Amino acid sequence: MLIDGLDTSHVRLGDRPLIVCDVDDVVLQFIVPFERFLVSEGYRLVPRSFKLHGNIETADGTAADDVTVSRLIETFFERQEDWQAPLALAGESLAALSATADIVLLTAMPPVYRDQRRRLLDRFELDYPLLASLQPKGPIVKALHGARDLPVVFIDDMVRNLHSVHEHVDSCLLLHLMPVSEIHRFAPSAMDGIAKVAGWEEAAAHIGEHLSLPPAPARG
Repeated sequence: MLIDGLDTSHVRLGDRPLIVCDVDDVVLQFIVPFERFLVSEGYRLVPRSFKLHGNIETADGTAADDVTVSRLIETFFERQEDWQAPLALAGESLAALSATADIVLLTAMPPVYRDQRRRLLDRFELDYPLLASLQPKGPIVKALHGARDLPVVFIDDMVRNLHSVHEHVDSCLLLHLMPVSEIHRFAPSAMDGIAKVAGWEEAAAHIGEHLSLPPAPARG
């Protein structure tokens, strides 16, 4: 199946709930390794707003122009296998949920870097179907889920993606999961009805309740 040119033929859903999950700063760390990468290239992130363009400068304080910032982001994606690792409990939580639900990873990244991301995810046994697209996520999730009368969950760190799915998919559990960092202090708040979760333990609890799963055993 093609969704606006996005090939989803490798995504095969069963008669089970669907969990669609963003990747950067939701499954894989992004902002922390990206800051380390910038330092290795002679730059630094100086957050003044919730975006990368306009917030990267050289060590002497010279602002990086938009072309340079775009090049740095693309270089990071090219080399992501050297820098990124999973967030705490992401792998364990998804593995447990995959016993009950189908999981699809939907990453907002130029598709040209999909192979690097696929290899990186596979290294950490995060071998769920992967879609890489810069298109709005709402229509993609709607096309994946279709008219199925089954629970659906969407997890992302970006409010615009959560709002997009809210507009297109009815009765979807929406979870706003993002790390604690200097730049994330500037992140906008999601609309009412979208739960903000601090990490995967809390996210898994919300998903378990939405899917009517028994509570996970207490840790420790």
